[in-house]
Parts: sequence; structure tokens; C-alpha cells
Amino acid sequence: MKEKTLGHIACFVAYAIFGINIIVCKDLTSSRLISPVALFCLRSMGAGALFWLISCFLPKEKVERKDYGKILSASMLGFFLTQMTFLVAIPDITPMDCSIVSSLSPIYTMFIAAYALKEPITLRKAGGVAISFFGILYLIMNSVTNTGSTVQTSLEGILLMVANGLCFSLYLGLFKPVISKYSVITFMKWIFLYASVFSLPMAAHELLTFDYSLLSGSYLSELAFLIVCSTFITYFLIPLGQKRIRPTLVSMYSYVQPIIAILISIWVGMDTLNWQKVLAAGMVFGGVVLVNYSRSAKGN
Repeated sequence: MKEKTLGHIACFVAYAIFGINIIVCKDLTSSRLISPVALFCLRSMGAGALFWLISCFLPKEKVERKDYGKILSASMLGFFLTQMTFLVAIPDITPMDCSIVSSLSPIYTMFIAAYALKEPITLRKAGGVAISFFGILYLIMNSVTNTGSTVQTSLEGILLMVANGLCFSLYLGLFKPVISKYSVITFMKWIFLYASVFSLPMAAHELLTFDYSLLSGSYLSELAFLIVCSTFITYFLIPLGQKRIRPTLVSMYSYVQPIIAILISIWVGMDTLNWQKVLAAGMVFGGVVLVNYSRSAKGN
């Protein structure tokens, strides 16, 4: 039970950070100062350096030769494609619409896990996903206000966010065996090394010729948050969760993202708490509980 609790806490914190990350990345990419591929390269090299540094102080863990190809595939699918589609999409989609599309992720994961891991789709599990899905839609619909913003959502932004959810769901469903085989630090240091090697040739010219004096203090703070919190900490926590709870349940925590965004807006005085939001939050976490207590996979 303690292991499961740790898994839930890890996923909750990771997706809470992802919720803040939607706002941070929206600001970073909307400025158009640095391209999405350069931002990706910076976060992969920065987080990768942290994972490799920590690994120097831990017992050395050998990776089997046959698993390097699997880790490379996991890096391309779970980090490169997932984060590149997000960074390219976020300037062309509102945070609210981004949350709506992201809420489809657990549905993708449920079917992928059923195919890849033979995880049965029980009535209780399907019901839990459905309750949380309708809860988050209800929450979003009751949180929309007309702010007069000129930000619009494009079809390209929506399609890229759909691709983002599919890539990450495939990562959660297909690579749980290899993720569970190694420690988080060992697995993630190789994930980020592959991602850095792959993206550096595409971003090298921009990173070498960019005038860094153009970056304001707030931009640098957001960039630091992107690298340390949204990349290093979250990609440390998600494998912890993957080792302890089922892939469908891990992806269910993506519903935390819009809740965090609304809580932040309430905190800064942009929104107010009402019974509709309380009801929606109850539906979201009620669905998580239903999936958690599904009997389809003992010990996961």
C-alpha cells in the first residue's frame, strides 16, 4: 500500500507541475525569441546533465545491450515527439483548449494498455475514465470567461495536441516493462542523452548565434522552471509512478493540469470558487478512485 501511495503522490506532483507548465510554456513560446526545437534541446541537455550528475553519486547500474534500442525508442516517443508537439502547438492553442484536448490522454492509454499489456478494460475502469472525463469537461465549461483575449486556437494546434497525447500514452503503455527494470536515474539519464544527441544538430546553429542579452529576467526564470521543474523533476516522478500503479491510472492524473490552472487563477484573483468547480473536482477524483480499485491487475 505504501508503494501505491508513493506512486499516486509522484504522479499528482508531476501533473500539477505540468499544469503550471502550460502557462509557462505559453509565455515562453509566444514570445518567439527561441524556437521550439532550441527550447527542447535546452531542456533535454539541462535535465540530462542533472540526471548524469546524480548518477555519479549512486551505485553504477548496467543496462543490458538489448535494452538500449528500447530506451532510444522510449526517448523518441515519450520525450522528443511528446515535447516537440507540445512546444510547437502551445502558441496556437489557448490554455483552456489545451486542457480539453489533454484530458483525452487517459482514454488513449486505457486502450493502448489493453493491447500492449493485456490490461482488461473492466466496466468499473471504463466508468471511472468516463466520470473523470465528463468532470473535467464540466469544470472547463464552467470556468470559461470572456477576457477579450486575441489568442485563438487553430486546427494545427489541436491536431498537434492530439498527437502529443497519443505519443505520451503510447510511451506509458508500451515501455512500462523496461521502465520497471531499471532505476529512475539510470533510465532517465539515457532517455535525455539520446534526446540531446538527436536534437543538438537541429538546434546548434541557433543556440550558438543567439543574442542571449535579449532574454529578460522573467524569461530566464521561466526557462529555469521549464528545465528543472517541468523536465527534471517531472520525468523523475513519472517513472516512480509507472513502477507502482497502472498506466491508465498514471495518465488519469493528467486531469490535475486544468484543476491546478484554475486554482492558480483563483489565487491571483482571476477566478472564484463555486459549487460547479467543487462538483467537477469530485467527479475527476471519483473517477481516479474507481480506476484505482479496479481488480483488473493485481499488484499494479
